Amino acid sequence: MAQNVKKVVLAYSGGLDTSVILKWLRETYQCEVVTFTADLGQGEELEPARRKAEMMGVKEIFIDDLREEFVRDFVFPMFRANALYEGQYLLGTSIARPLIAKRQIEIARQVGADAVAHGATGKGNDQVRFELTYYALEPSIKVIAPWREWDLASRTRLIEFAEKHQIPIPRDKRGEAPFSVDANLLHISAEGKVLEDPWVEAPEIVYSRSVAPEQAPDQPEYVEIEFLKGDPVAIDGKALSPAALLTELNRLGGKHGIGRLDLVENRFVGMKSRGVYETPGGTILIAAHRGIESITLDRGAMHLKDELMPRYAELVYFGFWFSPEREMLQALIDKSQEKVSGTVRLKLYKGQASVVGRKSPNSLYSLAHVTFEEDSVYDQHDAEGFIKLNALRLRLLNRQKG
Repeated sequence: MAQNVKKVVLAYSGGLDTSVILKWLRETYQCEVVTFTADLGQGEELEPARRKAEMMGVKEIFIDDLREEFVRDFVFPMFRANALYEGQYLLGTSIARPLIAKRQIEIARQVGADAVAHGATGKGNDQVRFELTYYALEPSIKVIAPWREWDLASRTRLIEFAEKHQIPIPRDKRGEAPFSVDANLLHISAEGKVLEDPWVEAPEIVYSRSVAPEQAPDQPEYVEIEFLKGDPVAIDGKALSPAALLTELNRLGGKHGIGRLDLVENRFVGMKSRGVYETPGGTILIAAHRGIESITLDRGAMHLKDELMPRYAELVYFGFWFSPEREMLQALIDKSQEKVSGTVRLKLYKGQASVVGRKSPNSLYSLAHVTFEEDSVYDQHDAEGFIKLNALRLRLLNRQKG
């Protein structure tokens, strides 16, 4: 283990794990530790993290409100791609990690640190996401991942370490947590413990951002979302900042039981894991975005986007946000969004967000062409030659079989 670290920037939550890591870093590397806590809209008071870091003798403490940057520069670009990992997951945890890691590197440069550290375990995806970003932005940075180095392999060992070094542990944190939680403005996820058997339905206690669809209002609610070049800019005619807009969609979606997902997914490291996700605002947003694209995107552009989407989603899930291939795909996606402006009306009801109306000044929908009534713009006889030309290879193939 290298011992020549002078100063390290730690991604710090103030919880048991990262508080133990803070002390462990000092003991193991004899280095100064700078703490960084990101406000990504997780809904928790962050000042306790500051007070705990101060109590533990940390001299440089960073607590940054990154909510607007998170939604504007990470969530919205991803939603332009309609990204879903394995066809279902809206990538709420995945998209937050590159921003946290990016800010860590910025702080490391600012304070002259030669290392960064995180609290992700050696079994999960987050270690990859953090470290790929670190190396992409600062190739020579020293990365410390305590869960891959120390021998504190259980919660009991962590508590013993904390008690030995007089690290305060809230009474409610001493018992075994029923599941682990990750939260930000886009989603909240739960994994582990009571969720480890994929056959057993998740208990209602797991959900905290949405009511059960069965308990949602019996009357539907309608909402209109306005888009400009692929990004949402207003709700019901009221212009909102990116973070404020997603916050309002979360409120509406949670009220109507929208955005719950119980998923067994394939981690990048090779194993399958079960996660329960709540993404109320994101679920409304992706439905609305596809709704506005349906009348503003050419068929070829739309189908190409759909072909590329799984690759884009995989890059985000695996942690390659700052890779050239993700940036190349983003340039293509952003080009496709130049005319994706207009308004979508959705019906929110009992766990569903259904598009019921869409309009745009750039609409490609032509009533004159699709009407079942008599028209003067489309000659139906043209279809005969079109069909025969497309059938030519099939007819030749059939003759060969004969």
